[in-house]
Amino acid sequence: MASRGSERRAGRPPVIGITTYLEHSTFGIWETEAVVLHREYVESVRSAGGNAVLLPPIGDWRAETVDWLDGLVLSGGADIDPARYGQAPHPTTGTPQPLRDAAEFALAEAALAVGMPLLAVCRGMQVLNVVLGGTLHQHTPERTGTNDHQPEVAMFGKTEVTLAPGSGLESILGKRVQVACHHHQSLDRLGTGIAVTATAGDGVVEGVEVPAARFAVGVQSHPEQNADDIRLFTALVDAARRWRAER
Repeated sequence: MASRGSERRAGRPPVIGITTYLEHSTFGIWETEAVVLHREYVESVRSAGGNAVLLPPIGDWRAETVDWLDGLVLSGGADIDPARYGQAPHPTTGTPQPLRDAAEFALAEAALAVGMPLLAVCRGMQVLNVVLGGTLHQHTPERTGTNDHQPEVAMFGKTEVTLAPGSGLESILGKRVQVACHHHQSLDRLGTGIAVTATAGDGVVEGVEVPAARFAVGVQSHPEQNADDIRLFTALVDAARRWRAER
């Protein structure tokens, strides 16, 4: 017979952790270093039926310290330190953020270790690939000859993406979808156990999955930017709900 505590847990929305930025910020009367995140991530999780909690890029993140979460979103943001995948920095690569790199690599490893449903967005997809031993192209325009994936500062480019037949992403998004992109880096050598399941017309990897995982999906685009299409977040929340019920 189920306890009242387990009944309450079964009825509550899944708790979805979202990684955050550590940035010099101004708000109210204060100018200080702050933990921040684009509101769209929180709204997307909420609209999909989850409870969003913000995870600072500081802390002891291990499998034993994340068992209160039901799912994880690795958010977009700054370039990963190329030293993490054995390369010297390209002239266009941003200043390393060691605290955030350390926190998100630990969170990704913990999620994969315990089978927690994971949605990796933009930088997050790159984190997932590097965690599993992959590498990145540090400046994609050198490969594609265009800035289509990052047209201007603080502007999202529109990219047509083709989904691999039979993939998890195709089951969520269909055969083709237009997405909002803002990235100058992209996946190069794939990490162990990662499958490419979405590509742009220029060959840039726009989506990956870890087939052996319960739900580990990465997209190079920014699905949180389209409030009318929360299918990826709904898929994450549904997977989190199932995972919680089975634990």
